[in-house]
Amino acid sequence: MSLQSVRAFFAERQLDIPIIELDTSTATVALAAEAHGVEPGRIAKTLAFRLADSRVVLLVARGDARIDNRKFKDAFGKGRMLPAEEVHELTGHPVGGVCPFGLAQPLPVYVDSSLQVYEEVLPAAGDVHTAVRISPAELARIVDGQWVDVCQTLETAGV
Repeated sequence: MSLQSVRAFFAERQLDIPIIELDTSTATVALAAEAHGVEPGRIAKTLAFRLADSRVVLLVARGDARIDNRKFKDAFGKGRMLPAEEVHELTGHPVGGVCPFGLAQPLPVYVDSSLQVYEEVLPAAGDVHTAVRISPAELARIVDGQWVDVCQTLETAGV
């Protein structure tokens, strides 16, 4: 059903974005990077947070990025990642297949600027063995995503 909601989302918007379906799991950044033959940073992971004001937001970030607590707090205030069951309930997607497309309910989507170093990224497509290839700008556009800077990468962390 989750994959179907992503297909429906693309169809409703008349988007010609092929969904890649693999026989192998892409449920983690490492598995997805290996399966698609790309560096982990190009995997666009979608994380769900509940903010102090009870709002739920989605954040799409580089696969190898980590949340910078200070930047996150400056942008959103306090927040915590949601447990898997709640993520599935709110997005309609299983953990490992969570993406900003075809959500079970409307949620604000934020896209971390760390993705902008890539011409193409691979977010999941609603299941643990699916993905799409898309530019970060197009991803943000089709989900009405707002750009934020709340992550750190090896480069920005000075490692």
